[in-house]
Amino acid sequence: MKLSRTVAYALKAMAALASQTQESPVCCKQLAEGGDMPERFLLQILRTLVTHGLLTSVRGVYGGYCLARDPADITLLEIIEAIDGPFVLRLPDGAGKDSELERSLDTLSHRLRNSFADVKLTDLAEESKEGSGQSPRTPMLPSAQGPATPAASPSMLQPL
Repeated sequence: MKLSRTVAYALKAMAALASQTQESPVCCKQLAEGGDMPERFLLQILRTLVTHGLLTSVRGVYGGYCLARDPADITLLEIIEAIDGPFVLRLPDGAGKDSELERSLDTLSHRLRNSFADVKLTDLAEESKEGSGQSPRTPMLPSAQGPATPAASPSMLQPL
């Protein structure tokens, strides 16, 4: 499974904000430069995350973005669904009906949703720091190159 670039950027920005030691807002430009992301595209993503209640925005000279909740209370599933909509596995339209296959996909979809819901933003931020060799106090922005998401680590998802 490959996550969209939009989700990857959302995860990078959220992990960076979760790694902040200060509680002051971080501007979009700083997040974009630190994570090698296009600023205009990231701005759209951040606005979507604000709309879904995952971030708060502060206007003004010292404005920017902050997590709306404790990072331990924000899940990978919430971030994915805020960007891409509901996470479900289903057959494409016109693929025919196979109730056995549909039941199997429903079961798998449920397991994947539970696995993604078990991964917290704090887990993503810590995993990103460990993988980069950064200290826990250093803000972390995983690279856009390589895996589509920092959550791709096999140690973070339980086997199905």
